[in-house]
Amino acid sequence: MSNEGLSDVLGYRTSEELLGPEGTYSKSTVLRGRISRELVEEISHMKKEPEWMLRLRLRALESFERLPMPAWLSGIDELDLDEISTYVKPEVGSVGSWDEMPEDIRRYYEKLGIPELESRFLSGLTTVFDSENVYSRMKDYLEGLGVILLPMEEAVQRYPDLVKEHFSRVFPASDHKFAALHTALWSGGAFVYVPKGVKVPQSIEAYFIIGGSLEGQFEHTLIVADEGSELSFIEGCSAPMLKKYSFHDGMVEIHALRGSKVKFITVQNWSRNVINFNNKRALAEEDATVEWVEGSIGSKITYTYPSTILRGRGSRTSNVVVGLANGPYVKDTGSKVIHAAPDTRSSIVSKSISNAGGVNVYRGLVRMLKGATNSFSHTECSSLIMDEESKAHTYPHVQLEEPTASASHEATTSRLTDDQLFYLRSRGLSESEAKSLIVLGFLQGIMQDLPIEYVSVLTKVIQVEFSEVGGLG
Repeated sequence: MSNEGLSDVLGYRTSEELLGPEGTYSKSTVLRGRISRELVEEISHMKKEPEWMLRLRLRALESFERLPMPAWLSGIDELDLDEISTYVKPEVGSVGSWDEMPEDIRRYYEKLGIPELESRFLSGLTTVFDSENVYSRMKDYLEGLGVILLPMEEAVQRYPDLVKEHFSRVFPASDHKFAALHTALWSGGAFVYVPKGVKVPQSIEAYFIIGGSLEGQFEHTLIVADEGSELSFIEGCSAPMLKKYSFHDGMVEIHALRGSKVKFITVQNWSRNVINFNNKRALAEEDATVEWVEGSIGSKITYTYPSTILRGRGSRTSNVVVGLANGPYVKDTGSKVIHAAPDTRSSIVSKSISNAGGVNVYRGLVRMLKGATNSFSHTECSSLIMDEESKAHTYPHVQLEEPTASASHEATTSRLTDDQLFYLRSRGLSESEAKSLIVLGFLQGIMQDLPIEYVSVLTKVIQVEFSEVGGLG
């Protein structure tokens, strides 16, 4: 499939522009008000959860009430948790066919080309609209191999032992205030289990849409890759142009067992009024590999730091983070790696672009625990600043407790100059074309880590961001 053919499927505009202004659709349940024990119990009751999950939610609520607001947090003054809807169920159940979905919900996915993408490129797809999964389907041959792809709530019901063993274990609710809030209120999301030795040939995708203003979305994704298995998982997120803000507080947990390989790709393209928290952490056992690719483009402000705990000897992780802050918006991103076993390896590459007053912040942590002998980590941060109003900040942190381990870090900052623009414009390019060309050249080295269909999407999004019609919202 050529890039041009894929573009026909995926479109030339940002998802925000494609979805247009927020519309109306039927909702069967909306919960709003003070976050309390009664609210948490009501969510759990509606989902007919077992007692252990309710207890987990209530312990998380206690942590949320006890934990302080993170000291590094800023830019979320308008967030009022008592004002937003913490649970919204659209007037539709979970369906296995697009034809079964109400037209007012289905049109969002059709505008984004998701049904076509599913049929041509994916092994499985699950989608969340507001707080609930509305579509979930996996190609038949994977079921024969024992692969499980289910909405998170359904997995709690059908595979309670497997879910209980891993849920909230890699990323405990006690970690910070918004992790606790997520665990208390979680709804929707995906559960994936890949059996021993099974290699899923095409990616599985989860797509999340917030349909309206003043909504909270708290989806939970849990991936368990058994020994020697392989999986590539794509996470996409969108929202229409919202009249007021909305809040996203999702979580991803990955458990990569011995010799397995998991690649997790995020193409985050929320609309401009979304305050975005995304809690992501993986646990890698012996000789397992976890790869994170984080593409953060939209949102008013984003906080996300994909992390890996290298617990088994010879385990590895790589993390590629791309942050584009275009306009008066903030990307607070980074990566964390804990080396807790010998012969472990990690690589972190961060690329940030700041334009039109945008601010990028990189926060990183590499920790080599005592006993992580002969381990190695390398971090590379590159920032491109497009004008005088934009900024980029880098805060790397290395804790080296093992004398035989080593960690390196390098950082570069470059600024777009008038000479560069003049040179390109003298070749017949407009200023917007010249800027998008420079940004794409800056990102070229990491494009190879993305599936070809998402390289096409990212390229078009960047071109629109720097065009005369960019900067929606």
